[in-house]
Amino acid sequence: MAVRRHYSRMIIRPLLATMLLWGQLLAAAAAAGPNDEVTIVTAQARHQFHVELAVTTESRRKGLMLRPVLAKDAGMLFIFPDSRRQGFWMKNTLVPLDMLFIAGDGHIVYVHHNAQPHSLTSIAPQDAAKAVLEINGGLSRRLGIAIGDRILHPSLTVSRE
Repeated sequence: MAVRRHYSRMIIRPLLATMLLWGQLLAAAAAAGPNDEVTIVTAQARHQFHVELAVTTESRRKGLMLRPVLAKDAGMLFIFPDSRRQGFWMKNTLVPLDMLFIAGDGHIVYVHHNAQPHSLTSIAPQDAAKAVLEINGGLSRRLGIAIGDRILHPSLTVSRE
């Protein structure tokens, strides 16, 4: 009997924990929106990201919550019906994020660096934004992404200057 209990602790419990984790990861993947690509054009380079699109109210509400990891070249592009002041928080978000607030013409109007996981502090710059791109925290500084740089995506129209 003691051997059976020991076997349960050594094998069954870790197996159940692994199955639970895989279930959470599969649920997060199933909730993901459509995928696309964006290019960030800086003064020095072009950076390509594979993004999930958050275009519905529900997908924008959930965002990247409960994701244990975010690939280095991945992110989420929130696209809103109109350009206005957008607010975000990090409740239930597990990884630090940089948030790039984007005008309708594709130019970055504000960058919030390293939003902290689980924070309830509102991130709502004064600038109006049509879209927001979330990428791994610290990445925008490492890549030299700054206000005025451009995001290329079909949902954002390039101004004719």
